[in-house]
Amino acid sequence: MSTPTGPASGLPVRMPRPRQSGRHRRPEPVVAPEGAAALVLAVPGTPSSATRSLAEEVISIARSELPGLHARIGYLDGDDEHPALASVLTHTSAERTARYEQAVAAGRDVSAPEGPSAVVVPLLAGPDSAIVRRIRQAVMDSGTQVELTDVLGPHPLLAEALHVRLSEAGLARADRARLFTVATAADGIVLATVGGEEAVQAAGITGMLLAARLAVPVMAAALDVDGSVTAIAEQLRGAGAAQLALAPYLVGPEIDASLLEAAAKEVGCATAEPLGAYPAIGKLVLSLYATALGITPATPQGAPAR
Repeated sequence: MSTPTGPASGLPVRMPRPRQSGRHRRPEPVVAPEGAAALVLAVPGTPSSATRSLAEEVISIARSELPGLHARIGYLDGDDEHPALASVLTHTSAERTARYEQAVAAGRDVSAPEGPSAVVVPLLAGPDSAIVRRIRQAVMDSGTQVELTDVLGPHPLLAEALHVRLSEAGLARADRARLFTVATAADGIVLATVGGEEAVQAAGITGMLLAARLAVPVMAAALDVDGSVTAIAEQLRGAGAAQLALAPYLVGPEIDASLLEAAAKEVGCATAEPLGAYPAIGKLVLSLYATALGITPATPQGAPAR
């Protein structure tokens, strides 16, 4: 069972990479500064065991990149087993104050906490104004000093993740350099997002990066706008694409999976899995946290396409 203080006990935890020895060893990884703000992952959608596992895996990836990271998970629609975002932020702020008071009582020479008690990172690939508004409201309801970051995309690492998910489903070659074909490979990709026109425009940036990787046309559509997916599918077919695939530009929890299934059925194409806990998701979450605090963990490869 999850608690406001982190994942349930007994779950596997990613450990930091072991230090290499010798002349060519990697430099020591950056460690989270003592007393630094907590990373709080804001998870949308209906809580479930699958959602919790996904969020915990994302946090585990971030912790493996930044040892000592103080991280928590807050759900927009919390319940008894999944703590709500506002309560997690309140608890995190009180916990930080308590750690400082304990250090002072123990006679340690420590500075009073300054700056935000938490950095909130939305678990969203693209902008969804309705969800982001709810996250902002939860931050306000917590009554704590918090830094709220942008969403994860657009970013080249998300194009990589989309490519991998398509290849896993047999809808794209894993590597353009390899001289083999995939019989079911798509020749047109519908990049499915949520959040209306703003989300479609943002997804289009990552879509261009994905198109460059696959050498096939990629166009974004909104699952939450009636007729959007069908219209984009018709455009791709009109341009000569005979075999389409639906690529979810989604982490997963932000929508009901039935929306994806219905959209794929409507346009008559196969679909890849959402991005889920692909390693790039955890790295981008950490990157946004580190940027907000001005610290420098390992930087994800590929400059943000903003």
